[in-house]
Amino acid sequence: MNEALIDVLKWQGAACTAMGSPFSGDLLERASAALAEQPTFQAIFAPWQGQDRRQLFHDAVALRWLGALHEIALEQPDGALAAAYAGRDPATAWPVIEGLMRDQEARIADFMSHEPQTNEVRRSAVLLPGFLAIAAETGLPMRVLELGASAGLNQLWDQRRYDLGAAGAWGPADAAVRLDIDWRGPPPPLEAPVQVAARAACDRKPVDIADPLQRRRLTAYVWPDQAERLERLEAAMAQTLAAGITVEAADAVAWAKREAEPKRGLATVVFHSVFITYMPAERQAALAANMAAAGTRASNYAPLAWLRMEPGADNPAVMELRLTLWPAGADRLLATAHPHGAWIEWLV
Repeated sequence: MNEALIDVLKWQGAACTAMGSPFSGDLLERASAALAEQPTFQAIFAPWQGQDRRQLFHDAVALRWLGALHEIALEQPDGALAAAYAGRDPATAWPVIEGLMRDQEARIADFMSHEPQTNEVRRSAVLLPGFLAIAAETGLPMRVLELGASAGLNQLWDQRRYDLGAAGAWGPADAAVRLDIDWRGPPPPLEAPVQVAARAACDRKPVDIADPLQRRRLTAYVWPDQAERLERLEAAMAQTLAAGITVEAADAVAWAKREAEPKRGLATVVFHSVFITYMPAERQAALAANMAAAGTRASNYAPLAWLRMEPGADNPAVMELRLTLWPAGADRLLATAHPHGAWIEWLV
C-alpha cells in the first residue's frame, strides 16, 4: 500500500479538523487505516497508487472521497448514511460507509474520477479588500473577469454584506448573503468608490446550478458538519440564479489572453481564488506571460489588475492575496487568509 496515500489522507484529515470539520477529519483518519487492510478501499484508491504526496495533494484525492460519500447522503436524505451524517458521529457513520464502499464501489469510483469543483462563497471576503484597493488606487469603474469561476458564485461579491469586526462593515445592509470575517490588522479602504461596470467569468467545466445533479455535486464538497457553510452556499446559489450569472466554458489561459485587454475609462480586473494551484506549471507560466503582455498596454487611464487568492508557496494551508496593478506592474502581497475565508490578516 502506498504510504504516501496514507499520509495524505491523514494530513487532509488533520486539516479538516483544524478548519472546523472534526467529523470529516475522523472519517479520513479511519480511511487511512482501512487502506492497509480492506480490499474495497484499496480498489477505490487504486487509480492513485504510486503517486507522490505532492501529486496526491494536487489531485485532492481525499476531498474526492469525502465528496463522493456526502453526495450519496444528499441524494438519499432518508437513507442510513444521511441519518449517520445528521448525528455527526463518525463511529455510527463508519459501518455504513464500509458497506457503501462494498455495495456502491462503481458509483463512488465514478464520482472520484472527476476533479473536484468547489465554489467557496466566503472567499469573496478575502477578495473584497483587493477590489477595494484597486478602486482606491484607480478611481475607475471596474470590469471584473474571473478565471476558474466554477458556478460563478463569487461574481456577485459587490452585492454582499461583509462584517469585518472592529475594522467596520461593507456592502448593502439588506444583502441576501452576509459574511462575517475575523479581520486582523488595519482596515482596508472601505470608503473607496466601487462600481462594477461589467462582469464575466470562465471555467473549463462550468457548474450549472440550475441542474439539480450539478448543484448536488457542488454541495457535496462542503463538509457535512459545517451547517453555516452549507446555508451560505444555498443562499449564494439562489442569488446567482436570480441574477442570471453565466460562466463561459473556456480555457482560462486563452480566455484571459482574449478578454484581459485594458479599456480606457475602466479598471480591468482579472481575478481568481484557489484556481491556479490546480494548473500545470507550464499553464501557470503561460497565464502569467499573457497577463504581463496585456500589462504593457495598460495606462493610468486604462489600468489592468491581476488579483489572486492562492495557497502560499511556503505554507499551502494559508492563502495569500496578491495584487499586480499595471501600468506600474509591481506584485504586492496584500493579505494572508484562511482557505475558506474565516479570517484575513491585512498587511497593507
